[in-house]
Amino acid sequence: MVDTTTNRLVLHPIDAVEAERILGGAATSEDAWASGYPSESDLKAVGNLLAATIAGGDQRPWGYFQLRRRIDGLAIGGIEFFGPPDGEGTVEVGYGLVPDARGHGYAAEALAAVIGIARTAGAKRVVANTSPDNVASQRTMRDVGMPRVSANAEAWHYELLLDSNQ
Repeated sequence: MVDTTTNRLVLHPIDAVEAERILGGAATSEDAWASGYPSESDLKAVGNLLAATIAGGDQRPWGYFQLRRRIDGLAIGGIEFFGPPDGEGTVEVGYGLVPDARGHGYAAEALAAVIGIARTAGAKRVVANTSPDNVASQRTMRDVGMPRVSANAEAWHYELLLDSNQ
């Protein structure tokens, strides 16, 4: 699978070799990581991707995308699908950025791009959750047109119905 490029980002779908490198925590000459990458959430996502790849083969496009700034090539975080669409065509997404990359609209740019990937790949609905106190993530989902559909004390739930004709 090829990279997806947005105005300011490259969404790079990692493979098993890259996953092992990221989990090893040491960038090679092939990598350019911003300070703070990979985060704990990146390591968890990459570990889940590697386990799914070992169990069932290449997960792309339904895996983890390393987010790289186009201006300097640095990996600043990741965005992931939590697996392929379920029986109803629903995919769940999650994302995170290193602290220095937050507040610049990168998460919304990446989320809009993976919504496009999901639509093109045949998903019917994209869902995501955030904690009630994560105002930045709530804003990100709102900015890409994902309305909040429910909430409880632990999480606010967002979803976007996809029209494959868009």
